[in-house]
Amino acid sequence: MKLSPALLIAFLVASAYGKPTARSLVVHETRESIPASFKEVGPAPPDTVINLRLALAQGNFSALEKALMDVSTPDSPLYGQHLSKAEVAALVAPKPETVAAVDSWLTENGIQASKASLAGDWLKFNITVSKANALLGTTFSIFNHTQSGRTSIRTLAYSIPAGLKGHVDLIHPTTTFTQPIHAPKLTFTPRKGVQARALNVTSDAAPASCATTTTPACLQALYGIPTTPAQVTTNTLGVSGFIEQFANQQDLRTFLTNLRKDMDPSTTFELFTLDGGTNPQSPSQAGIEANLDIQYTVGIATNVPVIFASVGPDNADGDDAGFLDIINSAIACDTPPTVLSTSYGGNEDEISTNLVTNLCNAYAQLGARGTSILFSSGDGGVSGTQSQQCTTFVPSFPSGCPFLTSVGATSGIAPEVAASFSSGGFSNVFPTPSYQAAAVSQYLTALGSTNAGRFNRSGRGFPDISAQGENVVIALQGQFGLVAGTSASTPIVASIIALLNDLLAQQGKPPLGFLNPFLYSAKGASAFTDVTSGSNPGCNTNGFPARAGWDPVTGLGTPNFAALRAAIGV
Repeated sequence: MKLSPALLIAFLVASAYGKPTARSLVVHETRESIPASFKEVGPAPPDTVINLRLALAQGNFSALEKALMDVSTPDSPLYGQHLSKAEVAALVAPKPETVAAVDSWLTENGIQASKASLAGDWLKFNITVSKANALLGTTFSIFNHTQSGRTSIRTLAYSIPAGLKGHVDLIHPTTTFTQPIHAPKLTFTPRKGVQARALNVTSDAAPASCATTTTPACLQALYGIPTTPAQVTTNTLGVSGFIEQFANQQDLRTFLTNLRKDMDPSTTFELFTLDGGTNPQSPSQAGIEANLDIQYTVGIATNVPVIFASVGPDNADGDDAGFLDIINSAIACDTPPTVLSTSYGGNEDEISTNLVTNLCNAYAQLGARGTSILFSSGDGGVSGTQSQQCTTFVPSFPSGCPFLTSVGATSGIAPEVAASFSSGGFSNVFPTPSYQAAAVSQYLTALGSTNAGRFNRSGRGFPDISAQGENVVIALQGQFGLVAGTSASTPIVASIIALLNDLLAQQGKPPLGFLNPFLYSAKGASAFTDVTSGSNPGCNTNGFPARAGWDPVTGLGTPNFAALRAAIGV
């Protein structure tokens, strides 16, 4: 048998080092080649210190998944009985024998690790490249992301002791080659007077101007979103912030002063920081994405307490660690936000399958706590989070995870149509979940042989729902302008869910939590306006067409607040 270069390197390095590191190593994760967007520079300097995360096998994730579905399915007797953080931790905590085996391995190699999650299923430690090479039977190299110029230390394969198989899920960052996380490609186009023109709204229908400028008033008219202030202060809406995207309070005041005249213009948000995150208020440091997310949560979810979580660079090498840290922080909260909105993501094929699975499992843990997790589906049509050359369709992540709600984008009014950039498709990692099996089957039957061989017909389909994502008005550095993307649609939907949770809380009822089993039920699906035209081109194809019912462009459609309120019984 001929070994691939990656496996050959792993084998030779493992053989070259003596005990205690070598132990009888077996390859644990590998990838055949370097992604096209990366170039290998050379071996990493042996004395360079790298930060590694180690995921231990979870004790009883299948029981956690069952509990998640029980508390999230409307006809379940346990619906709404969300788990405490202690109950979640007890289900996913590694078994004692797993902890003992991993601790023994690390100790004999002089490594002191610390917990990186509430349940102890993630550990973190620092180590030199030379010691990591010996420990994992590999050779770490420096790779350059050609577009951004950013370098990272990675490997194409690594090994663990044979006795740790079944105890160690993965070590990160190793074989994951994600492009540097970035805010979606939001082009801010200054526009004078849009705020005044777009406020000419009647109470029963969206004005014609909403076809070219989307404002809070347009959304209120289009989706029936109420302006009545929320009442329950414990019902919070979390907004994720990454890569030094800072939310500016003065821009928020400008936005509210002009576009939500009925609100106190001093209404603001709470700041939560982790991994060295900050939120400086210099006008020049205001971020397009952060401003968009904050203005369309504070400015839509009237008086719902909004928390901006700014994730800094002080985590393990690799942006995916920031994704993990923010979720683990929320899981560890006594009262996590009832909604978490995230407008960032990557492509599923850039991330190791083991890491994709572990991140997805973390979303299941937070969902079981009662949080509705929403992610933007991406802006590259069927070519991923951003447009790129491809032959087969590129699913985005985390949208392909079955334990969260993915949000696509629409444009226009009367009727709305699919935004051409709206990413959607089918995961290559996760199978079609039971809650959407009928909807996906109906779509695939209607699709026939279109795009045959370009996507996984048995995968989890996304997005789940959608909302306006074109010509969205925001304030930036004192100016108004237009942006577009599913990253606009996501905070809009998150605000609607937060307002529904407030109504539930006023009646002493639990929050909606993980949404999808409700969304795909007959009652839930009927509360959305079906979008039946448009498509999401990419990979030299027209992508997927929107059709009656669910489709992988706009999901189940766009929200109708009154219908949703009736569906949840408030």
